[in-house]
Amino acid sequence: NKYERYIEEIDNCKNRLWEDYETTFDNALPNVIEIKNQNDVSREISKLKAEIKNIGLVNPDAVEEYREVSERFEFLTNQRNDIVKAKTDLEKVIADLIEEMKLKFTEQFNIINENFKVVFEDLFNGGAAEIVLENADDVLNCAIEIKAQPPGKKLQNLTLLSGGERCLTAIALLFAILQLRPSPFVILDEVEAALDDVNVSRFTDFVRRYCIRSQFIIVTHRKGTMEACDRMYGVTMQERGISKILSMRLGDN
Repeated sequence: NKYERYIEEIDNCKNRLWEDYETTFDNALPNVIEIKNQNDVSREISKLKAEIKNIGLVNPDAVEEYREVSERFEFLTNQRNDIVKAKTDLEKVIADLIEEMKLKFTEQFNIINENFKVVFEDLFNGGAAEIVLENADDVLNCAIEIKAQPPGKKLQNLTLLSGGERCLTAIALLFAILQLRPSPFVILDEVEAALDDVNVSRFTDFVRRYCIRSQFIIVTHRKGTMEACDRMYGVTMQERGISKILSMRLGDN
């Protein structure tokens, strides 16, 4: 009879509602709207189905995948922010260190320059010298020019001096640095090799005066330097292939 057919049709609609939309009649009931024109509704349904079809296949795991990707994205974003912050902090530390280095270098450079002037005049028995930064705005990267004026000559670049003058100027700069940071132990390897006898004597006199601050070991072949030493060590080969070290104490100390 008709009643049974209607009941069966209602059950079929409920089953389709669950199979197609995974919802029950009771859950769908609050969303029921009145249909005034069934044809218009049918066309709207067909249109919506076509749009859904154009979307393509639906990934049933999309929500879970989105959650996992979202968590991963948030984790990586936090890590990136930490790295960016660390980078910014590190750049600030580096900038502060560079400024401190500039100030410290300039301060120490000026002291060495003053020491250099005094030591140069002492070693050369007159004259003048200085070290100059080529770019005062970039003290950590610019070149340093050494200017020297031995007695009786004009002020000029180090490269224009004679070999002996360059050697004695380099020694003056070395001792200017040592005066800034005295070392308890200094080794000099033939630093006076290019000097004449007069300048060797000046060099040894200066070293002996400086011995109250540091102990010197000088590798040399110059007799004038050897004569000024307190102790002398030499290497000889009395037999072929056999070296022997000899020592000699000079002076009263």
